[in-house]
Amino acid sequence: MAVSPSSSVQQARQLIADRLRELREQAGLTGRAHAQACGWHPAKTSRIENNRTAPSADDIRIWCRACGAQDRAGDLVESLRAAEGMFVEWRRITRSGLYQAQQVRASVYERTRRFRSYSSWLVPGMIQTPTYVESVLRAVRHREGLIDDVDKAVAARLERQRLLTDGRRVFAFIIEESVLRAGVGGPDVMRDQLHYLGEVGSLPNVSLGIIPALDDRERWPVEGFWLYDNAQVNVELVSSYLTITQPSEVSLYADTFAQLAELAVYGGDARTLIRAAADSLSAPAG
Repeated sequence: MAVSPSSSVQQARQLIADRLRELREQAGLTGRAHAQACGWHPAKTSRIENNRTAPSADDIRIWCRACGAQDRAGDLVESLRAAEGMFVEWRRITRSGLYQAQQVRASVYERTRRFRSYSSWLVPGMIQTPTYVESVLRAVRHREGLIDDVDKAVAARLERQRLLTDGRRVFAFIIEESVLRAGVGGPDVMRDQLHYLGEVGSLPNVSLGIIPALDDRERWPVEGFWLYDNAQVNVELVSSYLTITQPSEVSLYADTFAQLAELAVYGGDARTLIRAAADSLSAPAG
């Protein structure tokens, strides 16, 4: 069943709700005390934090003032406006197919010198093999009911990978161990992808970290995102990308990336996890 782009609007709004909750908690306010400081019914604070009611721009400003965080209001209002415009933007980008969706992001890749990418569900596009790229994009095309320009979209994504060998750029990829076992495209596709991951981490300008699947980790998986220098973040939602350019929000994702990087293993330890995932593809069921 296709996923409506409105689901991405909801996810974008959830990110805003999460930020607002964090501000209240950092201010040491209970929900009731916060509502009293805002001058509204206690249920309103709860509804906004749980993403049952979308805040208005004025609500965000009042919320931040009650938390002593007026400096965060502008960024959050801009994030709200971005969320409200997401449905139209995603349909505008994809109405001509997936190739256009690849092209619209080409300029940010060209001007970026430091890339940081975290993914909790797929191998990042810059280090996907051709068959993995095709499997992912065909699934998106089927889900969204788009025109079939997958071959052109695959070629566009693969052409972008030339940046990996550009010595002027550095890349840091962090993925969850579960990504190694996601089963995208079937065993043959995954086997080739895992082999490539073992190679790409050896490039001098590429760092590949894998977060082991542990029960007692300090920070749990979050939504996938890309950091382009310190200028922009793209958050990967179900059917679109949320673009963030507000400095304080970009900084928050940079801090999150650094914290996730501390949980990851690299080098030989990362290759051990990759080999284990590859071995499991050949293991008998049961």
